[in-house]
Amino acid sequence: MPTYDYACRACGHEFELFQSINASVKRKCPECGKNQLQRLIGAGAAVVFSGSGFYQTDYRSESYKKAAKADKASSSSGSSESSKKTEKSSSQKEP
Repeated sequence: MPTYDYACRACGHEFELFQSINASVKRKCPECGKNQLQRLIGAGAAVVFSGSGFYQTDYRSESYKKAAKADKASSSSGSSESSKKTEKSSSQKEP
């Protein structure tokens, strides 16, 4: 159920009212009792993310990304050297 903002044109009293979408618009001011109440148009509700995820801390820091990239580069160069050694040893055994 949405929250609506109301303001009285007679006394200036402003308040929020939690009511159903299907409920009729209130006309009588709870402060002064006059039928000068007006429902205001709001900006709307903000998006609320609940549960895990969607937080700044869920994303990796730049230092972590750089370290992972350097680690990946060093492990890939090490694996290419070992594959070269395997190729040399296999070519020597064939004669």
